[in-house]
Amino acid sequence: MKIKALLIFLLFCTIALVQDGLAAGKPRIGVLRFTNHSGAAWWNGGVGTDLQDMLISELASTNSFRVLERRELDAVLDEQDLGRSGRINPRTRARLGKITGAQYLVAATVSAFEQNTSGGGGGLSFRGISLGGRQDKAYMAVDLKVIDVETGEIYDARTVEATSKSSGVSVGVYRDGFGGHLSEYKNTPVGKAIRACIIEITDYLQCSLVEGKDSGCMDQYNRKEQNRREKTRGSIDLD
Repeated sequence: MKIKALLIFLLFCTIALVQDGLAAGKPRIGVLRFTNHSGAAWWNGGVGTDLQDMLISELASTNSFRVLERRELDAVLDEQDLGRSGRINPRTRARLGKITGAQYLVAATVSAFEQNTSGGGGGLSFRGISLGGRQDKAYMAVDLKVIDVETGEIYDARTVEATSKSSGVSVGVYRDGFGGHLSEYKNTPVGKAIRACIIEITDYLQCSLVEGKDSGCMDQYNRKEQNRREKTRGSIDLD
């Protein structure tokens, strides 16, 4: 019986060590507040933080990263200071010196945004519901930088693009749900382009930071980058 209990104990210890090892191997990243160089009409003072939160949630949901919530750091430090004040049971207070440091900081800038509407809204509007035959299209580009915290160097950089459109007879319901300052854009091409960029950034960071720059998954992103560059060159008239 003692041998069985010992084996079970050793099994749990092994599982715990494996889990700790896997967690230790995950890239530790922090996400900075998004900035905007596009002049998009939907951008306001709080959108940068909304996009930051969206990317943090998306990255955390993959379970491939250790995502560090730097905006909540003040609350963590306050809790540690409270524990050090002597008013908290020493056995349950937070230990000092345990805050995890980031390996990489992710910086993102909305560098381009275009929205086109054709066909006209027309139609009917009743109690917040619009019915029309227009076609909406939104294009968004985000310049992504991954900064090595130890050296301060740019470890990786990429431009992520997304295009979304709605066509034919469209029904729009003006309700909240997208989150924060972007709630009104949830079911619009603008909102879909934003979400597509967030997902594309997450997928790319998984490939670059988890799989590695030499992995096979980088091939598709390198092709996308080459196509983007060729398209940009084709739109510029160089003398």
